[in-house]
Parts: sequence; structure tokens; C-alpha cells
Amino acid sequence: MASSAESDSLTAIARDYWEIMKEVDPLYATLLGDRRFDDRLQDITPEGRRRFDQQVEAIGGRCRAIDEKPLSDAERLTRTILLVDAQRQLDHSSCGLDDWSVDPLEGPQVQFQNIESFQPVRTPDEGRAMVKRWLAIGRFLDDHISNLNRGAREGKLPVRILVEKCMEEIEGLLAKRDDDLPFLRPLAQEHEGWREADVREFKSDLTAATKGTVKPAFVRYREFLRNNILSRSRPQDRPGIMHVKEGLDAYAKLIRFHTSLDLTADQLHHTGLQEVAKINGEMESLGEKVFGTSDRAKVLDRLRTDRSLYFNSRDEVEAKAKSALARAKAAIPKWFGRLPRADCVVVRMEEHEEKHSTIAYYRQPASDGSRPGSYYINTSAPETRPRYEAEALANHESIPGHHLQIAIAQELDGIPDFRRYTGVTAFVEGWGLYAERLSEEMGLYSSDLDRIGVLSYDSWRACRLVVDTGMHAKGWSREQAIDYMMKNSALARNNIVNEVDRYITWPGQALAYKAGQLEIVRLRREAEKKLGERFDVRAFHDAVLENGAVPLEVLRQAVRRWTNSRL
Repeated sequence: MASSAESDSLTAIARDYWEIMKEVDPLYATLLGDRRFDDRLQDITPEGRRRFDQQVEAIGGRCRAIDEKPLSDAERLTRTILLVDAQRQLDHSSCGLDDWSVDPLEGPQVQFQNIESFQPVRTPDEGRAMVKRWLAIGRFLDDHISNLNRGAREGKLPVRILVEKCMEEIEGLLAKRDDDLPFLRPLAQEHEGWREADVREFKSDLTAATKGTVKPAFVRYREFLRNNILSRSRPQDRPGIMHVKEGLDAYAKLIRFHTSLDLTADQLHHTGLQEVAKINGEMESLGEKVFGTSDRAKVLDRLRTDRSLYFNSRDEVEAKAKSALARAKAAIPKWFGRLPRADCVVVRMEEHEEKHSTIAYYRQPASDGSRPGSYYINTSAPETRPRYEAEALANHESIPGHHLQIAIAQELDGIPDFRRYTGVTAFVEGWGLYAERLSEEMGLYSSDLDRIGVLSYDSWRACRLVVDTGMHAKGWSREQAIDYMMKNSALARNNIVNEVDRYITWPGQALAYKAGQLEIVRLRREAEKKLGERFDVRAFHDAVLENGAVPLEVLRQAVRRWTNSRL
């Protein structure tokens, strides 16, 4: 048993850390169902960043001061994860991305239009909090402009194509009629049980905040990008963070932040080349079986040009996602001992984000059970979206991928909240990629054509290792990255372009997928070899998921302990 003093101290530190993380990112707190921060947005000023760093440094110091000898194994694990995560946060903060990054995927022009979808207004107090949050958008965007201005004075500038995409999104927002703005959508809700005076106040104040603060702030942001950033932004032949002051040092920190491993850009680039070559061989073999040719260029051309392999309507895209999710739900009890209580549903992306967004993404359930996990599917331009990739995509984003892992983590008992709701990118995305291949074992793919989709997606993630490191550490141009992915994956060009721009926007994030998948696969093979007939895949999966999204070194130790316990 752990000593009471050490154990209580660790519990308090973990609790304080989680409070800091929610306070620094109030939108995330709202998304999780913690409504205490509904009236505010993140403080992105230099002062706010320094305050966060000081708080996290203090957490690390308190944690290191704890003697781990009297702690239980579970508590030692929490202490280790807390120390790793605190350092990751400090490393990420020190990169100073706020000073030069503009984001067409999750920037304020996209993110703020999504708030109303996860911030329901059920009471007059919640309505007043939303009004305050809308009013805070003006200050947030002015702080964002100030950060970019400071970065520009230091020669830290974003890439032109990202600036153009952000401006296009802002133009789309400002072109909408007021009644069509997501910021005013809460006015259409039923306000059952409210006094008439409260309803009038909410409608008047939310309308005034939207028209008087939100829209003018986005006008200021658009004009700043147009007049101060666009003409000075980096060209497409210099998209990588290496072209930003101190960028290579920042990239090394971002590699560690996203993968949780001490890997160099050269190591990851080499691994990517090896993985692409291996998957290309698999694609050539399956291409012979499906299309009668092992010529990879011909296989990729067929996959990109045969219109019968693509969807015809948005409804077809959505229906396929729903059918794949339903099949996976029925199959998982045979492969997992622990199942999530939270449901998962398919949701179409909205118009304001779909054009420049990724193919799909997952949004976790609310902690209070008020909202299920959501598999957001991009249904725009359905004629460009392949049928053969739809099942692999659903299996990654929903079940047995992100929903299974994230919902289970949120529902774990006996661990601190920060471990239930946060985690290392390489674990989360590595599990999602592992789930795509696992789904073949589970019998979730309908045909060999759908299995080609699995290979296409696996190659896509292997390509990420090559092009992310290529652009950010080796001087690749944007077009060079696009060309490489065109030659080595079956993704349509429009998706490849959006993906490459994503890697430019989020340096290092794309490295996490393969890094995590390869680690989980290695651990499974190691366990299968040691345990032989005693290996139980359900128990293995439970062992991988039972601690939340831990750093990969921690996962390695935990699974090896599980393997030895089975011996």
C-alpha cells in the first residue's frame, strides 16, 4: 500500500494539473461537458503562455518531489505519465507556433463556428455564458493578430497557401446572411421553462454580440491577413518549419511531443521509405488479383479514374459510413473484453469546414453522457470520394478505432482525469491505424477492393513519415510532397493536397500514426511469440487500452508486464 501522504499528494497534483489544462483550453472543457468555463476562450497572449508555463513547471516540480518508493504500481504509472506530459506541454509551448501559424483546419474561422454544436444552451445562465464567449471572440482575434504581427516582425511567417485558404473561409463566413450564421443558431432552440424576459435578453444580447463583435473581428482578421501577411508569406517551395527562425529545434520538440519517442527526422524518414516500399509490394500483389495487373502505376490510375469506384451523392457517402459502423459495433464483443458505454454516431461535416478539411475526424463523447462520440464524415464533392476507402476510414475514426479507444479511456475507473481525457498523439492515432488492419482480421471488409483501400490508407500514413520530415527537415517543396503521395498512395489529388497542407499546418502531428501503429504491432507480435497458444487477443487489446493514451515507452512496459503475468 502506498503511504497516505505520498498518495494524497500525487492525487492533488494530478487534480491540479487537470484543472490547469481545462482552464487553459476552455473550449475543450466545454466539449467534455465541464460547463464552468463556457464564458471564455483561451488566453493566447505571451502573458497567458508564460503563466501556463509557470503553472506546468510548478506541477513538474511538485511531482518530482514525491518519493515514488512508497507508491503503488498504478500510482508510479500516474507519476511517470504526469512528468512526461508536463514536459511535453512545455516543449510544445516553447515552439511558439502562435507567432506565425495560420490554420485552415482548426483556426478560429472554423473552430468558433463549431462551438454551438457542443455548447447547448439549456438555461438563462448558460445563455449569458455564451454571450460572454461570443464577446470574447473579438479580443481573441485581436490577440491572434498581435501574435502574428510580432512573429512577422521577427521574420516568422506562414505559408501563402494556408493564408489564402483561411481568407477564403473567412470570406465564406462573412458572406452568410446573419440568420444563417452558426453563432445565431442557438436562437432557434426551444427555451422551455425560461421567462419571457430571459428569452428576449438572450436573443437581443447574442444578436448584438454576433453583429457588433464577432463579425467585425473577423473583418479585422481578414484585412490583417490580406494587408500585412499575404504578400510577405512563404512560397510553396519553402513550406517547412525549417524555414522559420529556430524551426529545426522546434521540429525536434514537436517530434517528441507527438510520438513520445526520441526519434530524429532522419530515422522517421528512413522508416517511412521502408514502409512505403513494403506496402507498395502488397498493393502490387492485390492489384493483380483485383485488376489483373501488378503494375502499381496502372493500379493507381485505375483507382483514381474509374468513376464506378466513386460515390455519386452525399447521401451515399453518409450511408456507407453508417453501414460500416453498424457492422463494426456487432463484431467487437469477440475482440474486446472491455466495451465502451458511450454510443458512436455518424455526423456530416458542415459547409463552413468541409472544403478545406480532412476526409473525416472523430469527436469524443461528453463526459456527462449528454452527447455520444461522433464520426464526422466529409461528404463534399462525393464524386471524388472512393467507395473502396470508406470502410477503412470508418474503422479508423469510429469502431474499432478512435471511438473504442477514446470512449473506453474516458470511462476508466481509478485513474486521474487527465489520463482519461488526454494522451499522446502516437497512442491515439497509432491505435486508429492499427484498427484498420485489425478490421481485416475481424472480417469487416466486404471485398478485395475494400482491402485495397486498407493498403492505400496504410501507404498514405507511411507517406506521411516521408513528406512531413521531407518538408520540415529536408527542404522539400509543397509540390514535391504532393507528387510523392500521388505516386505512392491511391488518394485522390484533392485529398492529397488537403493532407499536405495539413502537414504544413501541424508540423510533426502526421508522424504519430505510423510510429504508434508500428509499436502496437511489435508488442502484439512479441506477446504472441512469448505466449504461443496462451495468447488471447481480447485480453491483449484490453491490456493496451486499460491505462488510457499513454506514452509509447509506458505502453511498452505495461504490455510486457501483462505478457509476463500471463506466463
